[in-house]
Amino acid sequence: MSAIDEATLWDRLSKARRIPLNPSWLGEIYSPSLTDELRFAVAERLGMLAETGWPIIHRLIKEHGLQPELIHAAGLCHQPEARDWLLTQLNQSNDPDAFLLNALSCWGAELTTSQFEHILELPSQAQRLAGLNLLSFKSHQLQAVELLQLCEPALQDWRDPVVIACIRLLQRRDEAVVSTRLVSLVKEGSDAAAEAALRALGCMATTQSKLALKLLSTELSDQERRTHALRQLKLQY
Repeated sequence: MSAIDEATLWDRLSKARRIPLNPSWLGEIYSPSLTDELRFAVAERLGMLAETGWPIIHRLIKEHGLQPELIHAAGLCHQPEARDWLLTQLNQSNDPDAFLLNALSCWGAELTTSQFEHILELPSQAQRLAGLNLLSFKSHQLQAVELLQLCEPALQDWRDPVVIACIRLLQRRDEAVVSTRLVSLVKEGSDAAAEAALRALGCMATTQSKLALKLLSTELSDQERRTHALRQLKLQY
């Protein structure tokens, strides 16, 4: 498709609030030959059309295969049929990519513990971050010990973004066992992970987390971390 044609399509998409888009038209203009940005824009508009968008998305998937933007649209439409289709894709893949995992995010509560165990041990950073996002929708159903067991591969990851994302998930809990695990990250983790763990302990604001901060503010050998622990402790009062 020519640049002029794409410009026309962008212009039409930009007027969607004033002139509603027809899902059939979106299905007709979608093509793998469009630029990446335009393909995602068209697919996103289809996803936003919910129940009228899903049949078109499903047809496009059959015609063009598992394109990332169509997987994204399937998750965006929030339809039960789309959920079932996405879960089927997950069950059939030993190495689900981040697009699929992110598309499933709002249905994370429906995944099993064994599925999370597999997802959170996948190798790439994008997969693990998507898995942690999924887990945020499931964590309220889990006991603290169960959640920590699932999180352990992420907490031991060598990449700070993965560890920090996991810490931010854990800081929503108030159990003592979570505080204890965060303390170990303050002592043994990277500087970035230690800082995130200290902030998490401050956010938790429980009796256990306050006691942990008090001990860390006097016992840490690293001056910068000790100072940060004291700062977080002072914010509690």
